[in-house]
Amino acid sequence: MDKFYIYGPNKTNGEIKISGAKNSILPILFASLLIKEDIKIKNIPKIKDVKIVLKLFKKIGSKILFKKSIFINNKYINKSNITFKLIKKIRASIWFLSPIIIRLGKIKIYKPGGCNIGKRPIDLHIYVLKCLGIIIKTKQKIISGHIKKLQNNIIKIPKKSVGATITTILASILIKGITTITNISQEPEIIDTINFLNKMGAKIKIKLKNNIIIISGVKNLKGGTYTIIPDRIETGTYLIAAAISKSKIICYNTNPNLITKITEKLIQSGANLKTGNDFISLNMYNNRPKSVNIITSPYPGFPTDMQPQFVLLNSLSKGKSEITENIFENRFQYVKELIYMGAKIKINKNKLICKGVNKLFGKKIQATDLRSTISLILAGCVAQGKTIIKNINHVDRGYEKIEKKLNKIGFNIKRIKNKI
Repeated sequence: MDKFYIYGPNKTNGEIKISGAKNSILPILFASLLIKEDIKIKNIPKIKDVKIVLKLFKKIGSKILFKKSIFINNKYINKSNITFKLIKKIRASIWFLSPIIIRLGKIKIYKPGGCNIGKRPIDLHIYVLKCLGIIIKTKQKIISGHIKKLQNNIIKIPKKSVGATITTILASILIKGITTITNISQEPEIIDTINFLNKMGAKIKIKLKNNIIIISGVKNLKGGTYTIIPDRIETGTYLIAAAISKSKIICYNTNPNLITKITEKLIQSGANLKTGNDFISLNMYNNRPKSVNIITSPYPGFPTDMQPQFVLLNSLSKGKSEITENIFENRFQYVKELIYMGAKIKINKNKLICKGVNKLFGKKIQATDLRSTISLILAGCVAQGKTIIKNINHVDRGYEKIEKKLNKIGFNIKRIKNKI
């Protein structure tokens, strides 16, 4: 694993271009497996998870060219046995199930990997596929499946789940008749995936007020070109970078409408925000932020992927705050590292109590997962002295050229490559 050497404290100033959404490109790539014609996908984030998925696609027969955009042809997919060790490195590999079973009639695959932030069971995926006439079996580290008799259905997902909502959509598109999915997740990235599929010939309607997706099965999908939405979590992260350094930033190539819950909390913290069609600017005018209370919940609630960044903001803010994590039960692993750096945080089950301090101090610390890693990186950027962070490769899964972007806006980060 690589390390970051970070020298602080520093302030932000300048512009930063937001990449395409990690949580859109992954399901859209897996959705493309259902299509046999040429596809071009634009605004691609050049992140580790995308590179892993494309490597896996090539192993099963995809033809891919990845430059500024991805050009992909999945006509020659020919492997249903996807027991490659690479799968264990990415949680999104669970989305192989639907398209491969629909295309080839069967699948054998390793259980997915990803960040260790709590229980992320696959039972919901298995449940929805069984509702559509697909037999799924699990044995130790292997998932296998085959088609018994495909059937449309009315499926109520037992618990809100982005992953299970995507799995159900991908399995239903080519099934004859009407499939209705209730208790869906409504994240913008799900809407983005639906928009992609509809542009490629699917017939999917989403009724957000009723929390329902209605799919009219089609015989096949066509090729085409699609542009990914901006990454709302990356946008929020860079706004936090400016807020905790009491400085300013402009994020462009973004969509302010996707992060209203985040910007509401930043305004409460004392930040001055301005927005346009494709930009957001933040200025703290050298003022220390005010503490804000956070409760994470499924979209349109406050995103769990921004919880660690706001814990950092509250650690440096005026006053006390309470942060409640309702999505993942193991997402406080990074807190001990912030405390080591000087933060005053107490953990009580799924809640954190933060008492803001004036300064953090550079230390040797260790990252554990994607979002906690970026929180620790930003902590090092505003801490006094040198911070060394081990296992920083987690951040490459979701942030494109992270040190280059942060250095461009005023921070001082150096990556030390692991020579082993």
